[in-house]
Amino acid sequence: MSEQLDEEKKDYKAARELLGFIEKSPSPFHVIKNLEDELLKASFVRLEEGKEWKLECGGKYFVTRNSSSIISFALPESKDFEGFMLTASHSDSPSFKIKENPCIKSEGKYIKLNVEKYGGMLCAPWFDRPLSVAGRIVCKAGEDGGKITLRQQLVNVGKDLLMIPNLAIHMNREANEGHKFNVQNELLPIFCGLGEEAAKGKDGEDSDPFLNEIASFAGVSQKDIVSADLFLYNREKGSFWGKDGEFIASPKIDDLECVWTSFRGFLEAVKDTPSTKNICVHCVFDNEEVGSLTRQGAASTFLYDTLQRINIELGQSASNYYRAIAKSFMVSADNAHAAHPNYADKADPVNRPFVNGGPVIKFNAAQKYTSDAISAAFFECVCKKVGLPFQVFTNRSDMAGGSTLGNISAANVSVSCVDIGLAQWAMHSPYESAGSRDVEYMQRAMKEFYRSRFELE
Repeated sequence: MSEQLDEEKKDYKAARELLGFIEKSPSPFHVIKNLEDELLKASFVRLEEGKEWKLECGGKYFVTRNSSSIISFALPESKDFEGFMLTASHSDSPSFKIKENPCIKSEGKYIKLNVEKYGGMLCAPWFDRPLSVAGRIVCKAGEDGGKITLRQQLVNVGKDLLMIPNLAIHMNREANEGHKFNVQNELLPIFCGLGEEAAKGKDGEDSDPFLNEIASFAGVSQKDIVSADLFLYNREKGSFWGKDGEFIASPKIDDLECVWTSFRGFLEAVKDTPSTKNICVHCVFDNEEVGSLTRQGAASTFLYDTLQRINIELGQSASNYYRAIAKSFMVSADNAHAAHPNYADKADPVNRPFVNGGPVIKFNAAQKYTSDAISAAFFECVCKKVGLPFQVFTNRSDMAGGSTLGNISAANVSVSCVDIGLAQWAMHSPYESAGSRDVEYMQRAMKEFYRSRFELE
């Protein structure tokens, strides 16, 4: 039976690559670093916002902001481009962010960490799981006159470091009858026992045992760390499940599945110089789970600034930029809710996406999603052109839905946009489920999208 399952999994090469990417990406900063590495291997050139850009027709480039958002683009052979073909997804997932001065002594025997919620999460699945810590630390690199230089460094502890133990059923007989969690009291992870070494730390009486652990993994002294952005993450690796491995489970499927599949489609489409006169642009923004209102979020000027600089560096006028925007198209890629076999009444009576049913086009009358008849029709045509299945999602009419990247980014860059995603279960859980075949479907759809042109009569 296991040999048969292994044979089936060979058909899911794209899904296996996705799970590998997610395993290497425990924080938004690691997501962007891993995409940078892939881009450099594909001969893209790194740009910096604070330096001059020199762009060449046919060139491929990328630029980052805050090390947690990235925009990659490939230029056509002519500087007289027609428009931009864009996709947008997000690098962050709901988690717990570790607060400053995190160590809290408890019962005179333990140290637990002070954390707060990041994003709208399912809290219950975080209990009784092996957890670790990833993110970045910031150290002071030097000071020269009035100039202070900082250095950031990625950190991934990469071992079972923490756990949030559940309260036994004997002490909470109503545990299975619904419970509202208090994050400050009930969801603080236990870090260590309060022995003499843990109390003092390795750097002396005043040191912080948790920061000492982080410093040790980073190869620096605790005294060198000025600040940090650190998050908890679930240590369980992604896996195939189901009779024939037709399902996948993993942390951060929302939205790293869309990040990876749109990225792979983008790389395939621009492997050679794009044949169209469009500029192909791949965007990954941070902080979508908390509203995108940051300098690296979809509501920031990051995309607008980048597209403007491209237009300027190619010697085009302001008028040309606005004409190009009018002919541009964006795919806002953020996963969708699959109809759940155990909660059938939670889905719309008619528009009920299923895992492994192909990309999902998302609609909402209140414009929580940007899809309309025009943008949806264009994406449907893209899917049909390469023989891919697609589906439709709408919320029940008595149930509110969430918003995503397309309508947020439109405040600064207003283009025709369709909201899509792949169907999944357990969205915003630390371990989510989706379809093995959908990964390849989405990659093929994105590749064809970047090779297409949008025009409305």
